Amino acid sequence: MSIQAQLTHITTAINGIDMHIVQAGPVDGEPLILLHGFPEFWYSWRNQIDALVAAGFRLYIPDLRGYNLTSKPPEVAAYSLDVLADDILALMDFIGVDRGNVIAHDWGGGSAWWAANRTPERFKRLAVLNIPHHTAFSRALKNNPQQRRRSLYMAFFQTRLAGFVVNVFDGALLKGWAFGFGDSTAFTPEDLKLYKQAWKQPGATRGMLNWYRAVRQAPPQRLTDPRIQPPTLLIWGKQDKVMLPELAQASIELCDDGRLVYIEEASHWVQHEAPETVNQLLIDWFKE
Repeated sequence: MSIQAQLTHITTAINGIDMHIVQAGPVDGEPLILLHGFPEFWYSWRNQIDALVAAGFRLYIPDLRGYNLTSKPPEVAAYSLDVLADDILALMDFIGVDRGNVIAHDWGGGSAWWAANRTPERFKRLAVLNIPHHTAFSRALKNNPQQRRRSLYMAFFQTRLAGFVVNVFDGALLKGWAFGFGDSTAFTPEDLKLYKQAWKQPGATRGMLNWYRAVRQAPPQRLTDPRIQPPTLLIWGKQDKVMLPELAQASIELCDDGRLVYIEEASHWVQHEAPETVNQLLIDWFKE
């Protein structure tokens, strides 16, 4: 789809890197930070931008570190959850808010869960799409053989071979693996062309995969209390082929003030496949 809202592209220093950020909406609107996941970039939110802008929000949509037009540090340690959480806090500082509103999908949600757990005082409200709380996911990997099988790809992405294979197949592996697990009609040929351009940015393959590699090679500091204090909306497409739906319930049970909404017909790519439903949920949540 074509985005009707006026977009402003900037690159600015955020937590020691140069971050590309797309801005949209009235400058005096309530700020929302939108964080994409793997293997996407800011364009992940193309179906949300116009609706959120029309509702009066000011949007800040970055390419996360390692992706597209943002810096791609080669060191795995630069992608630890603590560093990724610091990126979110630095974004809030850039916007000029003490407490921020965050919408996040997939790996963007993983970093948002961690940041909200570690520094709850910096979050006003949180909305997470199809990614479980880190503690709920760790428990599932330990106790649920089905989830362990579904997560085997993560071990592959931590290897050097993964980067070689991704590059050799010129984006076909990422396209087939990621978007092949959902409704293929949610991504137009033009969409896929833009994704491929993002994946071919110098250092992007390594940067994207380093998010997975850091899980083992650069683990974050241990947190003693897994509970999430800020109000949290969890939107979950029940046809997710990677994450079991029960992880959503386990995640929301770790929230002091949480709401879980299942979208029956959607997969992991819920904001692409059910945009109208997702948009209304987000507008209602951040208008409360």
